[in-house]
Amino acid sequence: MTNKNFSHRARKRFGQNFLTDTSIIEKIVKAISAKPSDKIIEIGPGQGALTELLLTSDAELHAIEIDRDLAAFLREKYANISHFHLHEEDVLKVDFSSLLSAEQPARIIGNLPYNISTPLIFHLLKYLAGVKDMLFMLQLEVVERMAAVPGSKSYGRLSIMVQYYCQVEKLFNVPSSAFSPAPKVESAIVKLTPLKQTANELESPEQLTNLLRQAFAQRRKTLRNNLSSLISAEELENLGINPGLRPENLSLDDYVKICKHLH
Repeated sequence: MTNKNFSHRARKRFGQNFLTDTSIIEKIVKAISAKPSDKIIEIGPGQGALTELLLTSDAELHAIEIDRDLAAFLREKYANISHFHLHEEDVLKVDFSSLLSAEQPARIIGNLPYNISTPLIFHLLKYLAGVKDMLFMLQLEVVERMAAVPGSKSYGRLSIMVQYYCQVEKLFNVPSSAFSPAPKVESAIVKLTPLKQTANELESPEQLTNLLRQAFAQRRKTLRNNLSSLISAEELENLGINPGLRPENLSLDDYVKICKHLH
């Protein structure tokens, strides 16, 4: 998968753990199932383990890599491939509107560094009008939080915000032994498919962000306590919501209902 003459020491500051297990790589590529008509954005291609196979699909591939040594390696390796485009940038600072369009929604994939995975997911949620789907390798704990259901320990702000925007599907786990260097945590592959507009849609999703920040400020306290500055216990009861519940016991629909009442 990589050039035998190229040696690169994983850089801790970029959270680099390179995927080396060919069976896992092939499983991910199969899950992506890229077509020539696809536009794919790969975040953190690293040494090109996934890139190599994705390019065989003839899909238009945009790779975003912050590490200048890896960027130079990829630029040289794929110099003669016209459908490969390299962007040497910090992905958290990328203006995705320049890469995305509603006319040709892109597919975003990547083995995301653990240290930026959650802020990056929130960053990408702003651009979903130009996204067909997203397939990410993330820390298993993060994937479980994204897919969590009300009442579970993993359920929280991340679960609700991601599920407001996307259908969340956990595909499979990836052992730490599939990477070099091996991380101390297990990983998983998750597929996020943007939802079409629904009756649940809020005028400003920022309203939901602010409500959740307040609701989950202290997980062990009840809604009556956490939301007292925003809504009374009586108002919650009128909405059919028990103010004695803890924040993790409410569904996405419940939070949307509270938002609509407040705004």
